Amino acid sequence: MFENLSLGKTALLVSMAVEEDEKFIRETAEANGYKVIKGKVGAMDSSKIFAAIETAAKKEHIIESIYRQEHALYHSVLEAYEGICRGQVGLGNVLRTAGLVFSVVKGSRLPNDGSDGEWLAVVLYGNMGAPIKGFEHEVIGLGINPV
Repeated sequence: MFENLSLGKTALLVSMAVEEDEKFIRETAEANGYKVIKGKVGAMDSSKIFAAIETAAKKEHIIESIYRQEHALYHSVLEAYEGICRGQVGLGNVLRTAGLVFSVVKGSRLPNDGSDGEWLAVVLYGNMGAPIKGFEHEVIGLGINPV
């Protein structure tokens, strides 16, 4: 079922996987030539979300401090962020908060096919809503860009 996962599907599955499944998905992703990271971030401020993902991607060597890599990551995060905000980009200034899991996957668009270079996929998955417990709902966003 998981042997030929594309870049985007890999990022989506990793972000939503429970611990038992995540190990298998990661192993399959790595066998397909992908680098994978996963983390958590909660914030009412979008800059904290962007910073957490960029910091994790650099720390885990998904990207280096090279303009084209940072640029690809930024736009992938922005696309995923627009997805969770449903086009209304903003959190704290409109009294919304987010508790998110993020995944970043780097590799070819299709497994073991580097014919069109490296790409980055970013997924944001979690809950968003008013900053009151129980007033949130699930959200998900995906962004993919070439490096």
